[in-house]
Amino acid sequence: MWKVLLVEDEVFVRESVREIISWEELGFTVIGESGNGTEALAMIIQDTPDLVLTDIVMPGMDGLELLKQTRQAGLKTKFVMLTCMGEFEYVRRAMEYGASNYILKLSMSVNSLRDTLRKVSAELGASAEVRTEEEHHEVPSPPPLITSTPISATSLTVSSAPPSETDLPFTPVREPVVKHPEISKIIEYIGQHYDQDITVKSMSRYVMMGENYVSALFKKKTGYTLIHYLHGVRMEKAAEYLRETDLPVQEIGYRVGFGSDNYFIKIFKRWTGCTPSQYRHRSYSQDE
Repeated sequence: MWKVLLVEDEVFVRESVREIISWEELGFTVIGESGNGTEALAMIIQDTPDLVLTDIVMPGMDGLELLKQTRQAGLKTKFVMLTCMGEFEYVRRAMEYGASNYILKLSMSVNSLRDTLRKVSAELGASAEVRTEEEHHEVPSPPPLITSTPISATSLTVSSAPPSETDLPFTPVREPVVKHPEISKIIEYIGQHYDQDITVKSMSRYVMMGENYVSALFKKKTGYTLIHYLHGVRMEKAAEYLRETDLPVQEIGYRVGFGSDNYFIKIFKRWTGCTPSQYRHRSYSQDE
């Protein structure tokens, strides 16, 4: 079954579209509904429907912007636009962004909707194999960030050489390789500015995208939440400071981006199974 998301701010129109069609007979299943583009975008990122049937003119994010941002996210979801008379400039722009078709609300009938769905179903069937291959390359399977095994003294070494995986009580962060310019930009920023105040909100402003959108997109493209990835970068840097310097724990926490030493200790222990001081002590003990 092809997955369908219905997006329409007028409830009666949305209900009519849902009820007049026997979706399963045409090979579709309605997985959700939304009354606005912002909510719909989050649902698209989360559930990746095969088809979005959306109104063009809606308050807030309209259907055209919804289509545009879905394409910017690298998704191949098919779009069919619901429109009123006089909105053909919007329709023209929607078709430029790759919309499959449009339907006039006032003249919408069972036959016109069925014909459109058959057309989309044929398009989906023809492109399914290609799309699967693209998605396989688009989202590489990243290595796990952490292990659940607590730290042990035998796993620690102290060396002036760059740290290897055996030097750390968790698997180091490996920068994900993604083919999305905004997400790549965020990853690069974190690598260079991990010591600064970084939040999902600040990163969404940095790439000029919606906060919920960036959060969902980062998870989809990398396999990690943005904050989890940030903490992984910071923990690796913190472990390096603890092994190779005598800086106080509070100073190390500050240098890797934590304004509160208590929060730094809490996150470090969550990742490694021990406090920063315990990690440093065991590192020194192993060295001796």
